[in-house]
Amino acid sequence: MSTRKNKCSCRCCKKCKHYKPCAVIPLSKALKAVDSSQIQRVMSFAYVANNDDGTVTVINTATNTVIGFPISVGRSPQSIAITPDGARAYVTNAGDDTVSVINTATNTVIGSPISVGNLPIGIAITPDGTRVYVTNGFDNTVSVINTATNTVIGSPISVGNFPQGIAITPNGTRAYVANAGDDTVSVINTATNTVIGFPISVGNAPQFIAITPDSARVYVTIGGFNTVTVIDTATNTVNGPPIIVGDFPVGIAITPDSARAYVANAGDVTVSVINTATNTVIGSPITVGGGPYGIAFTSDGTRAYVTNEGHNTVSVINTATNTVIGSPISVGNDPRGIAITPIII
Repeated sequence: MSTRKNKCSCRCCKKCKHYKPCAVIPLSKALKAVDSSQIQRVMSFAYVANNDDGTVTVINTATNTVIGFPISVGRSPQSIAITPDGARAYVTNAGDDTVSVINTATNTVIGSPISVGNLPIGIAITPDGTRVYVTNGFDNTVSVINTATNTVIGSPISVGNFPQGIAITPNGTRAYVANAGDDTVSVINTATNTVIGFPISVGNAPQFIAITPDSARVYVTIGGFNTVTVIDTATNTVNGPPIIVGDFPVGIAITPDSARAYVANAGDVTVSVINTATNTVIGSPITVGGGPYGIAFTSDGTRAYVTNEGHNTVSVINTATNTVIGSPISVGNDPRGIAITPIII
């Protein structure tokens, strides 16, 4: 055993004569030692589908600024979904009946466009990241993509008339589809990729769907009635009266803590906030930009990002105060769907 006492191993006490400060590595040098995919996963980025441009814009949510150049995808991109690991973004291209895949580490399109049905609109990814579900508006079907091969698997799943929005329960067992043409919601068993039960009547022109984190309730925007309908997933029946929101509600998202649902009202430039415990609207509508369409939250739920298709911008809402923060972020023409990468540490 050593008995030396004339040296100290401590490097944190500046009073010690043997103190040596630790080397400081510049941030730029540190980042060079980390590959781009690792950087992407500890930061959060919003991906915006620009319908008129055939592009996707990327926003750094730390600075609320656009990064890089717009990413060219297919014609008339509508909706975006991001894999749970944040590695890829899938984009529906309504104008050429395809889905594009973006590598989020490089923000480049990978592989050939994936052919799906006629007029793909809505898109959702299973919680395990293995499958992508796409609504085909003119075919009245849903296509399923295997993310390992980026190929369509099985036959299209027949649903209602003009399917638009789609969401998958966080437990991965069901997909709910808003059929805008016949005022119903179809339910798909994701284990068998078959429709179960009868269509659920919800109201005139259902648009998009959000599901609570516990998979217990489905919230559906009803464009024709200016309302939101709530479905109990245990019984697949409507739960309570319609919730009155703004004019022509389209996009909807639920906070990660399940406490509130935010609704983009395309007809009156506002976002409504619903208390999911009482299913009532709280506070005054939040004024955003023209034609609010899509909405998505950061992983921590502190901010909501809203696409304004009429103003070609994205508004950012502080969910603690329900006020818009900063200036609108300019993106491409006619922004529609939006999705935000998760932060993975």
